Amino acid sequence: MTEQDEPSGRLKQELLDLALEAATLAGDFLRDGRPDDLGVAATKTSAIDVVTEMDIAAEKLITGLLSDRRPEDGLLGEEGASVEGTSGVEWVIDPIDGTVNYLYGLPSWAISIAARVNGETLVGVVHVPMRGETFRAVLGEGAFIGDRPTRVRPAAKLGLALVGTGFGYLAERKVQQAEVVRRLIPEVRDIRRGGSAAIDLCDVAAGRLDAYYERGLNPWDYAAGDLIAREAGAVTGGRPGEPLSPALTVAAPPGLFERLQARLNELGAWHD
Repeated sequence: MTEQDEPSGRLKQELLDLALEAATLAGDFLRDGRPDDLGVAATKTSAIDVVTEMDIAAEKLITGLLSDRRPEDGLLGEEGASVEGTSGVEWVIDPIDGTVNYLYGLPSWAISIAARVNGETLVGVVHVPMRGETFRAVLGEGAFIGDRPTRVRPAAKLGLALVGTGFGYLAERKVQQAEVVRRLIPEVRDIRRGGSAAIDLCDVAAGRLDAYYERGLNPWDYAAGDLIAREAGAVTGGRPGEPLSPALTVAAPPGLFERLQARLNELGAWHD
């Protein structure tokens, strides 16, 4: 059996082990090597959508390890890594999810690494160095924090749900997102904004949030966290009948997911 066919158990374990090694290596580098005078190296969609030199260095560290161990795999990274592989395996990498938190010295940032096989996410690892936690999942094998299995909370009523979200970096998008929150917050227990989509998805998996939604995510933001949330029992998607996408990402336990998704659709959370 080749990697172009149904993935074998041995391949799954190899990809998981490599993702864990890469995430831990990058996490140690980012935690221990953060300079006191860390500054912005570049901007992306706006002046507040930043890249630091540590983002760039961490992505090079991760992609260098992956390419050395599995040179035929593809790479897709937030900071520009783009390699078309020949093995059927593609690595989707966010070297620092929560860059603004990292820039300001806040603890909510993570390394997110997912392995896709023929387009399907097979392995996801989200390493959160400042929490001392590593979330991981393999498709069909459950979700874990370290070696401990984790599950979503039982579905709450919408009015009792603690809901995580995030905001974009374009002013016009934030205006619409703020309007959605203004209308949603009286209908739920409360809203949390942590600053890292990968951590928010994992917090749904760990039962620390009842649900999470956001517009404007990219594959490297959600690839690993999406798998971890689903393997912990969450349902994920975008607008009703659509998969999660940059337009909208929603994650919650069955029962709550459908109610929140429908309400977000009514509120126009999927457009600017």
